[in-house]
Amino acid sequence: MRIPLSWLREYVPVPADATAEDVMADLVRVGFEEEDVHRPLDELSGPLVVGEVLEMVPEPQKNGKTINWCQVRVVPEGQEQTLSGEGIDPSGVQGIVCGAHNFQVGDKVVVTLPGAVLPGDFRITPRQTYGHLSAGMIASARELGLGEDHDGIIVLSSLGFSPKNGNDPEPGTDVYDLLHLRDEAAEINVTADRSYAFSIRGVGREYAHATGLPFTDPASLVTAPEPNGQGHPVRLEDERPIYGVPGCDRFVTRTVTGLDPNRPTPPWMAQRLRLAGMRSISLAVDISNYVMWELGQPLHFYDAAKLQGPIVVRRAAEGETLTTLDGKSRTLSTEDLLITDDRGPIGLAGVMGGGETEVSESTTTIVIESAHFDPVSMGRTRRRHRLPSEASKRNERGVDWEIADEAAERAVQLLVELAGGTAEAGITEVGTRPEPSVIELPASYPGARMGIEYTEDQIETTLRDLGATVERGTAPEAGLPDAGQAGTVFTVTAPTWRHDLEIRDDLVEEIARLIGYDQIPSTLPVAPPGRGLTREQAARRRVVQGLADAGLTEVLAYPFVSEAQNRFFGSATADEGAAQRMVHLANPISAEFGYLRTSLLPGLLDIARRNHSRGFRDLALYESGLVFLPGEQLGSATIPPLGARPADEVLADLEAGIPDQPRHLAAVLTGHDSAPGAGHQPRTNDWQDALGAALDAAAILGVDLQVAQGSHQAFHPGRTAELRLAGPAGSDGATDADGTVIGVAGELLPSWLEDADLPARTVAMELDLDALIAAAADVVVARPISTFPLTSQDVALVVADDVVAGDVLETLREGAGELLEDVSLFDVYSGHGVEDGHQSLAFSLRFRAPDRTLTADEASAARTAATELAARRHGAVQR
Repeated sequence: MRIPLSWLREYVPVPADATAEDVMADLVRVGFEEEDVHRPLDELSGPLVVGEVLEMVPEPQKNGKTINWCQVRVVPEGQEQTLSGEGIDPSGVQGIVCGAHNFQVGDKVVVTLPGAVLPGDFRITPRQTYGHLSAGMIASARELGLGEDHDGIIVLSSLGFSPKNGNDPEPGTDVYDLLHLRDEAAEINVTADRSYAFSIRGVGREYAHATGLPFTDPASLVTAPEPNGQGHPVRLEDERPIYGVPGCDRFVTRTVTGLDPNRPTPPWMAQRLRLAGMRSISLAVDISNYVMWELGQPLHFYDAAKLQGPIVVRRAAEGETLTTLDGKSRTLSTEDLLITDDRGPIGLAGVMGGGETEVSESTTTIVIESAHFDPVSMGRTRRRHRLPSEASKRNERGVDWEIADEAAERAVQLLVELAGGTAEAGITEVGTRPEPSVIELPASYPGARMGIEYTEDQIETTLRDLGATVERGTAPEAGLPDAGQAGTVFTVTAPTWRHDLEIRDDLVEEIARLIGYDQIPSTLPVAPPGRGLTREQAARRRVVQGLADAGLTEVLAYPFVSEAQNRFFGSATADEGAAQRMVHLANPISAEFGYLRTSLLPGLLDIARRNHSRGFRDLALYESGLVFLPGEQLGSATIPPLGARPADEVLADLEAGIPDQPRHLAAVLTGHDSAPGAGHQPRTNDWQDALGAALDAAAILGVDLQVAQGSHQAFHPGRTAELRLAGPAGSDGATDADGTVIGVAGELLPSWLEDADLPARTVAMELDLDALIAAAADVVVARPISTFPLTSQDVALVVADDVVAGDVLETLREGAGELLEDVSLFDVYSGHGVEDGHQSLAFSLRFRAPDRTLTADEASAARTAATELAARRHGAVQR
């Protein structure tokens, strides 16, 4: 919202030396956000004066263009030039070349003399052109930054400056004051719940709150005559109200005849509208916009000669169309609220008028519409037709229903004063005004909510300043709900321009805002005992922080993927992928990515590909996010209507149709584990790094994962690990691997990596994080650390090539017994000295006793028991 300061000063005595920055600083104190400053003088300087064209000689050029060599008087006749500088003629007559042709001898124009600077840092200097020394420029509106009109130069008579109007400026008159170019505007951000601030009326009231200055309501300066039912006839016929609220509850019409369609918009009005961010179009349209900006009430003007019969406000019928003022033909919805006459639709109510009744250059009689519309209906129509306008912006947020007649009267006054019209006596008003909200506010409630004591006088004064009607009463002995103990209760009737005030907390917010947010103490609240993060939230945070600490980078990918990506990454086999169910979006951002993900890997790999294409080769990325796994039922047969609570069975059906949304954890690694350096050769990331990331996540939660050879269509067939939750413990304390499969890790399929333009040997892992957290113990009990020395022994076992090293490792762990602290594989060998079809697996076994120093014989006996069990289960032979 832009606020021209000259306009604001009409209703609040803003200090004469206050700048736009000062006004914004004051408005910030009452909750607005500052946006920008609009000041013509920031880009405009130097001598700009009125000039009178004394002579103009057309001179055709070889390029087919005709220029005018003009002599322009820039000082009053008989006086000499008081300005000095290069190119300024002391006689007061400047020779200027001009390419425009919309003026003639005797016209008064705007002249920029040498030394002036125009927007875009365009400096005016004497220059030789078309065989003449042109010392100055006759300016157009666009060259001065006053609009986009560049078809011709500014002729002051077209702006209403003429002897018959009594305002014929002399040559040499300062244009800055003449065209009100010294004005400036402050721009603030207005939130959706404060629609009253989309007007000088609303901002002026807030500025008065912030500064304590008196405020004059512009609506109070207009006395609207009583309706007599003799104006243009109107009927309200809303047979399909939304939520039972009629689309229009108040409609006022006034008629002005005898308008002079040739009268221009006065410069003061045009400049205010330009500073407010609106283009000056014609006098009638400008008056409509001016009243809207001043009072906040959108208006619409109809050419009375084009109206056929009474105005009827109704919902659209199926198949109806309307051509709006922007020239587009629109197919209407049965929810759209229309303005119609005998021929059919002539406007989208509160959003945009139709072309058939548009005010034109020949209009001499205008019917004024000033109406109050339902914000919900307006908002739906605006979004449906993608038709934003200044009127719809206000109507869909809500306007003051009480000023419809004052706004119409204000428009009548301006049309009579500026366009020479005559107001007809007939005034139509139909509909019923809404009732304002009445709220009971215990005096103790604001202080209890804000943590600061407000006196009863402070509360009452603030609410009255807000524009509310306030009555004091006493609560019953039992007190009111949430009121604390019995005491004073205010009955507050909200002002009609504040439809957002509906409950007592809304009033508390206003009290805190107007008394001052700076009065609220900055005391941090004490967290109540027993609250905070849930077990699952704390676990997720530990996992994602742990992976970050391990050197991986967390990213956030879009949840939208293609059908092929879901079937490839979301299912272990192609057959499972073909049968996979997935959620298809009704309105996807991209038709290619029209499904919700069933795996995190597509998004992670897209991010890796994008970074790789930009030269980042060494990547370790991870993401924790939801995947979407629909069951047998997806969605529901019907969507319940809005505005009413659905029945329990309807809610149950909706709940049953929501897909399962477990949280997964995935990682992708490419390139090397570190940057190269002097004396340091980085290691290439491989499948063990992907597996390590998965095991790290499990270890953070204290969960044991069983690793086995696995298969997945998106992974290398020989370098894929299947991750299972450890099964139940046996009598000897050992666990098996018959638990639930919760993830996969390994090297991605080489052929897919080549097609996707990703590095060979790219590795990845994905886990069901929710399942991992559910398997974690509520309390992880740490094992005691033995202070006795460690005994380490190695063993190399020869087994067949098809024996999985992980299975041999688990067998050794089981066979070694309770003295074994850890076992790890450190070498795999095949070749000379090892029988064909076999491999040598070398393991390091670490033994330690909790209560004594182990002897070599005890460690050897444990190792022998482990190798003998490996021999029985896997045919292992000690090498």
